[in-house]
Amino acid sequence: MLQFLNRFAAAGESGPVVHIVPGELFTLGGLSITNSIFYGWISSIVIVLFVIALSKRTTLMPKGGVVQFLEIFVNFITNLLQSSLGSRKKALRYAPYFATIFVFVLLTNWLGLIPGVGETITINGEPVLRPLTADLNGTLAAAIVIMFLVQYFAIQESGFMKHLGHYFQGSLKNPITIFLGVFEILGEFIRVASLSLRLFLNVTIGEVIIAVFTFLGGVAAPITVFPFLILELLVGALQAYIFVMLSVMYLAVAMKHGAEHEEEISPDSVPHITKIKEAHG
Repeated sequence: MLQFLNRFAAAGESGPVVHIVPGELFTLGGLSITNSIFYGWISSIVIVLFVIALSKRTTLMPKGGVVQFLEIFVNFITNLLQSSLGSRKKALRYAPYFATIFVFVLLTNWLGLIPGVGETITINGEPVLRPLTADLNGTLAAAIVIMFLVQYFAIQESGFMKHLGHYFQGSLKNPITIFLGVFEILGEFIRVASLSLRLFLNVTIGEVIIAVFTFLGGVAAPITVFPFLILELLVGALQAYIFVMLSVMYLAVAMKHGAEHEEEISPDSVPHITKIKEAHG
């Protein structure tokens, strides 16, 4: 680690260089493969192998070590879903998806702090490895997947028409109903932008801070940067939590609207049908 930081400081005598836009490494089948995509693949493989190795060590009896932290993450996400959805059954159904997202975002953020990732290893002036979450394309893709899952799960719970109905509550003959419905649908796209930009900006700002203090530290870069590396570990965990918490909140809102809409059109909510049911016992 010291070697990488010192090399960076020596190479940056004219000032720190921070690449906001990912650089192209090579093309594959006509597609441009950037350094963030390349490192995203590496990170995904590492995360999958890591989680598989931990899952094989998981038992019914609690264990210590890293396995314990994985169990804590899963229980935390399950409890978060249960408190938001109000159902243990639903929480257990959707926990694997959101726990996977949490672990992926968390470890992707942390893997971006490994020495050599960023500005240290370069080819033709372009970094070879760049954190996926420091690329807006990467965070945007993650946000799109999340919102797709939210819509899919909500439709599974209440059906397509009932789910669509919560966007257009009221008579479609009323222009206000159509306007508000379109506005609600546009809000889903705003949520995608909000999720992606929040994660991207926090990770990118962390990269900039580390680059600046590495340059300012010179030969003492390991000392000047170390507090900010610790801070970025905490920020990475916090951003993973916020990303998943907001996703769970969006799912809870979508399911709640579906449940309210179903309750509004249920037979028990129509007075004359209720009287007929009571008359016939």
